[in-house]
Parts: sequence; structure tokens; C-alpha cells
Amino acid sequence: MTHLLHLRAIQIFEAAARLGSFLRAADELRVTPSAVSHQIRSLETTLGVQLFHRINRAVMLTDVGRKYADEISEALGRIEAASQTVARKGKSDILTIHSVPSFASQWLMPRLSRFGALNPEIDLRLNASGDAADLGGDAVDIDIRYGTFVPAAYLGVDSFPLETIVALCSPKLMKGASRIRTPADMKKHVLIHSEVNLYRWKHWAEDAKVELDLERGPRFDRSFMAISTAVDGLGVCLESRLLVQRELESGRLVMPFGANGARMLCHSLVYRRSRTNVPKIATFRKWMSQALRETET
Repeated sequence: MTHLLHLRAIQIFEAAARLGSFLRAADELRVTPSAVSHQIRSLETTLGVQLFHRINRAVMLTDVGRKYADEISEALGRIEAASQTVARKGKSDILTIHSVPSFASQWLMPRLSRFGALNPEIDLRLNASGDAADLGGDAVDIDIRYGTFVPAAYLGVDSFPLETIVALCSPKLMKGASRIRTPADMKKHVLIHSEVNLYRWKHWAEDAKVELDLERGPRFDRSFMAISTAVDGLGVCLESRLLVQRELESGRLVMPFGANGARMLCHSLVYRRSRTNVPKIATFRKWMSQALRETET
């Protein structure tokens, strides 16, 4: 029977029941009183019950009509509340991004407001962990990964530009007798280790042709923690310039050996090939590509 009911008739019935008058319902809904009467008669016929007692020109709900009106009123209230919630959010799409933590905190989060300003119709959700996200379902749209991996056949991969790995320290370590001038000076300083990085102090020491005590120094499994430790002046870290733009611009970190270093492919943006042309995904990929080009790496 439900498919025979017209929403307009139900809306008219709710107004008449709430206002206790066909005439007032007609005024509220901007239809004629005869249209209200006709729609309610049609609804009564469809349901096979009498919803109103008609006494001269007055109307009064029957017992079953009152019960039905309560149910209808509650249902229409939920519809209105849902509509207001959607309108309040003002978003037509939700883009869920998963990222490795250090890239999320050091690069992506400071720039999300720019993406939001350019694309107000897209609502962002950001999750971060060291594990790769499962893109087989609909829970995650984009995964930003670190390191090398073999993608499944159904995945597309946008590799980031090559990143430059440099030594970084607080400006306070560039003063006094222990000032860092040459790679050999690193023997006098604490090495901060990022243990999951592709390029580490042992690689740097080999390239710089210097022997360092690689067993000493604090160790972290996240770059953002190593960077924070270096900012506090507790040693020298070895990280991608992509992740330290804010620290370099603010002067909290400096590059004792300059801006050149090993160049490596570190991060990638991963998505499902079948969703390549989904607007929210295509828009974010395009924005990411441009933002990375504008970032000194």
C-alpha cells in the first residue's frame, strides 16, 4: 500500500491535523480548501480508514487519525532535521585521506585550509597511521604512503617529486667552539635517528666519507618526533626538506651543510584506478600535484 501514498497528501494531512482546520492548512500550504479536502479524501480511501470527523464546517481527528498524525508528524520532523543538517554542512562530498603520520603533520595539515578555501564543496577527513590503508572499500579515498611498495593491479600511484635529504639542527648548534662546519664536526654532536627513513645516518656517513658513532643518540619511528627533537637543540637530524618547510622558514632549524643532499623518491599518493574520474579525488590529486611543485624539496 505504501507505494500508493502520495507525499503531498501526507503533507496536507499533517498540516490539517496540526492546525485543526482544512482552511488554515490551505493557507499555510498555499492551496485551495477544496484541494485539501480532496487530498485527505484520497488518503482516507487509500488507507481504508476515516481520519477526520466532519461536523458541519468543522473537522476533528478520529482516534485512528490522531494516532496516524502523531506518527506522520514525527517522520516529517526527522526529514526536516536531516535536510537542515545537510544544508548546514553545505558540503556535497566528503574526501577521506589516510596518510603516514609525519607527512600529515609536517606538510599536509598546514595546507589543508588552502585546499578547503579553493574547494568549499569538499569536506575533508584525515586519518594517520604507519600502516597502508585498505583502498578496496569505500572507507578511504586516498592513501599517502612512504617508501617503496608494489601496488595492487587495481591501484593507481602518483609518485611525489624526488625529495632532498639534508642534515638539520637548531641555530644554537651553529655557535661557539662546537659549531658545525664540516662533516667531521658531526663527531662532536648527538645524532638523532629516524629509524624508518630510507636514507639514514649510516648512508650519510658513507657519502660524506666520515666515521660516526651510529650506536649513540635518540631514536624515533616517526620523522616529526626527530624534527621536534632537533628544534629543541638536542642534536642533529637527517630528514627530507619537504617535511621541514615551516621550521626552515621560521628559523627554528638550519641546514649546516647547505640545501643539497641525497635525492630520493619517498612518498606516493595512492588511489583506486576505477575512481580516477571521481571529482573529489581528481580535484585533490590535481591540487596535490601543484602544491608539491610549489614546495621546495
